Amino acid sequence: MSTAVLPAALELVGPSPFGVIGPGAPADRAVPPHSAQRADRRTVTAAPTVDIRRTGDPANRITLVLLGDGYTATEQDLFRQQVDRAWHALMAIEPFRTYQGFFNIRRVEVVSPVSGIAETESRGRNPATPLGMHFWCDGTARLLCADESATARYAGDSSGPQYLIALANSTEYGGAGGTGVTTLAGGSPDAGRIIQHEIGHTVGDLGDEYDSAPDDAEYPNLATLDADDMRKKQTKWWRWLGAQSPDGAGTVGAYRSANGLYRPTPDSVMRTLGSAYNLPSREAIMEELYRRIRPTDAPSPPPGEVSGRPRLNVRPVPLTGPRQLKVEWKVDGVAVTPQAADGTWLDTDQLNLAPGRTATVTATVRDTTDWVRDEAFRDRYMTRSVSWTVTG
Repeated sequence: MSTAVLPAALELVGPSPFGVIGPGAPADRAVPPHSAQRADRRTVTAAPTVDIRRTGDPANRITLVLLGDGYTATEQDLFRQQVDRAWHALMAIEPFRTYQGFFNIRRVEVVSPVSGIAETESRGRNPATPLGMHFWCDGTARLLCADESATARYAGDSSGPQYLIALANSTEYGGAGGTGVTTLAGGSPDAGRIIQHEIGHTVGDLGDEYDSAPDDAEYPNLATLDADDMRKKQTKWWRWLGAQSPDGAGTVGAYRSANGLYRPTPDSVMRTLGSAYNLPSREAIMEELYRRIRPTDAPSPPPGEVSGRPRLNVRPVPLTGPRQLKVEWKVDGVAVTPQAADGTWLDTDQLNLAPGRTATVTATVRDTTDWVRDEAFRDRYMTRSVSWTVTG
């Protein structure tokens, strides 16, 4: 995988070995060898941990773990404010806004012996901070890296999947995504927009769509084929061709960048900060979420044989907004209407089973969103059924 370049966008402030750096342009996508020697190698002690938001069992949620580097004991309030700004910005963009119930959010308050990190102008002078964050990673000024092993130790273990996000105590523009640790400068005026872009790399495995990015088409939102060839070969985002872009800026097609690669739309957050994810990118993010999260939490009672006349409950992971996951009930294969308005429970006393007779009750939870067009994926990952055997 290659180190990405910065786009020639907005105000240009100077040349880069890979392109042009602009303060309003997306930060780098990077998978460099992160510099462990820059971290404070003293024994890692437990840092205070706060669960900012808990939407469900961590075993069936993705935990976003936000850690700070270069924040002293007296700067922890600043860190908390910047954490809140970052995660709120992420949850303000689709699909994260609607699917924010898929995430738990945790803050880890790492106290640094020094204030700040190794910034662009301090190249060669590297303060020993706990996470070793520094600019000029892999020779690129705006590329902000962290010692991944140190960050993972401070983050600790989780009973479910988690993404690590490291905030640097810096007002410089910069960040990185697509690695074990997503980074951003917590004090940058663009911090909220940077995390939206960088998480696209990390969660959706998205590539940069700007003109100066490397010509690497391995990502789901980049291609070497034009629209006609995509249709013929049924590859990349062929299912989305002709669909209206979420930002209203055009339709999904194959738009050629200066590096020779095609992107799905004229613009997106993977090209310009502050934009929206285009539809193929949104689908890629959702597919990664569903590879980690089941659409339902544990039902009650547990599936299998049940006695008496229990109420059968399923617990779809809640969405934000009017649309929720769809629940369908069947008794011995015949569809029935549950008593609950939201469809999440069925009272078996209403089945009127004769003494000794058994019935199989099945509840199927399915995400019917039109943000996913791969129906084979929907059937495999976005649909779950549970069954009980009820005896009269």
